Amino acid sequence: MMRLALLRHGHTAWNRAGRIQGRTDVPLEADAEAQLATLRLPTPWDRAALCASPLARARRTAECIADRAPETHAALIEMDWGAWEGLQGAVLRADPTSGFRDIEDWGWDFRPPGGESPAEVRARLTPWAEALRTDTLAVCHIGIMRVLLAGTTGWNFTGPAPFRIKRNRLYILSRTATGWQLDDPPLRLEARA
Repeated sequence: MMRLALLRHGHTAWNRAGRIQGRTDVPLEADAEAQLATLRLPTPWDRAALCASPLARARRTAECIADRAPETHAALIEMDWGAWEGLQGAVLRADPTSGFRDIEDWGWDFRPPGGESPAEVRARLTPWAEALRTDTLAVCHIGIMRVLLAGTTGWNFTGPAPFRIKRNRLYILSRTATGWQLDDPPLRLEARA
């Protein structure tokens, strides 16, 4: 059985402001980087293959918690939010002409203007995940995690998600003979000694 652990990157100024980041390469906040430096990966994930999105916020999160550089993979880059990148979700939601929908109302095929749908994200993630041959930790983005967790839980981007993605936790997927399954509960990062 092969396992894949997913970790969301640390906070950025855009996260705090409620701005949609997508593929915009926003760095970690200094406070987030300092906080991540006090944490480490639990055993055995400290020895697993380490991957990250090519975006700085994910790469730097991986470096802080693992004390080594990750291998970057384009498949792990955040979902493309197109014309909505940099905008605030609350502002888009308040504008009935924006076309904005909450993620729970998307389905697999909804696409932000000029962006990607969850189905398109799944199409680029699936070959990457299926090619893994060893336990792997991927530091990535909430959009990537939603797609991978949706695939293991049967959530179809309609209604409330059956999972909640929190920071500083490893969400572990196990590949079995019948497909991927989500191990529960998530593992917390540990304090450094």
